[in-house]
Amino acid sequence: MLNPALSQWLDTHAQALDLGECDPQEVLAQLASAGVLRIGISQELGGSGGDLGDAIEVVAQVASHSLAAAFVFWGQRAFIEYLLQSPNAALRERLLPSLLSGELAGATGLSNAMKFLSGIEALQVRARPEARGWTLNGRLHWVTNLRKTGFVVAAAIEQEEDGSPFILAIPDDANGLQRSADLQLMGLQSSNTAAIDFTQVNVSREWLLHEDARAFLPAVRPAFLGLQCGLAIGLARRALNEVQAHLKDGRSILTQPLLEQHQLLEQTVSELKNGVLEGLFLAAPAALFRLRIALAESAAEAVQLELQSSGGKAYLSEHGSGFARRWRESAFVPIVTPSLVQLRAELQRQDRESAA
Repeated sequence: MLNPALSQWLDTHAQALDLGECDPQEVLAQLASAGVLRIGISQELGGSGGDLGDAIEVVAQVASHSLAAAFVFWGQRAFIEYLLQSPNAALRERLLPSLLSGELAGATGLSNAMKFLSGIEALQVRARPEARGWTLNGRLHWVTNLRKTGFVVAAAIEQEEDGSPFILAIPDDANGLQRSADLQLMGLQSSNTAAIDFTQVNVSREWLLHEDARAFLPAVRPAFLGLQCGLAIGLARRALNEVQAHLKDGRSILTQPLLEQHQLLEQTVSELKNGVLEGLFLAAPAALFRLRIALAESAAEAVQLELQSSGGKAYLSEHGSGFARRWRESAFVPIVTPSLVQLRAELQRQDRESAA
């Protein structure tokens, strides 16, 4: 699905993207020009056709070259998915063209909301109702794809007065919205990842994505997590490809572990895509959580196998820079929200409730 120009650009800039030495403005422009933002979206809406499984696959292909670029891609594509599933057709018609063209960055600020859905933490932005909308106060601590030249961020909002939490799209030019400097990450530095503070931010009802967060979040969670799984899939595949390339260097003993890991990975990928496309995870989110955990573990094991196949060269700066980047990338996969610890805690809670 990736055209050669995008693949070459990602390979050339992967190290710089990870270390923050590449202009983060370039990432979304490159993804848009290659057409990958349109995959899995109907042609009637400006997409190139296909389904969500195709979108997961192309996120994985980008991640096999650069997890930083794939992280940006995930944020953009997840926000697009929120628009596609929102009943606010007017907002979709207004924002979707510029999101698909890469002119506007979409940020999925719903990581906190997904933890809220599982009872892990409270919502971090609160709203006071006004005549034409709401006044917002609060903070989102970690949001990706907050491009400095313009973004819109999705957030779950707690109402100060009685009422259901709801989902808003919030434009970056809203008065009182303040983007922090980019967070100093160990890697993935060119991903426009920062915090957002809301101080008396007025947002009108035209930006409402859904009036009921408790209904909307479970509906979009399969896409949110499914697209996120593309990060682990692409990283695992790339590491296993590197193992294959090293087998000729006297390390044929790794042939069987390589085959086993590859087969397990692709079986898990197939289960993920089938579950997303058939809607199985809407009623059974625990199955999706287990697949997310399995794919993160596959990525970690694949990178570990790459280290074994590379030997001492992996520890030499001259030869091992690509491996060192993938090692840092593999350290990120388990902690991106929802983290593996959070998912395991949620599964444990569900098991206790089932046994009660």
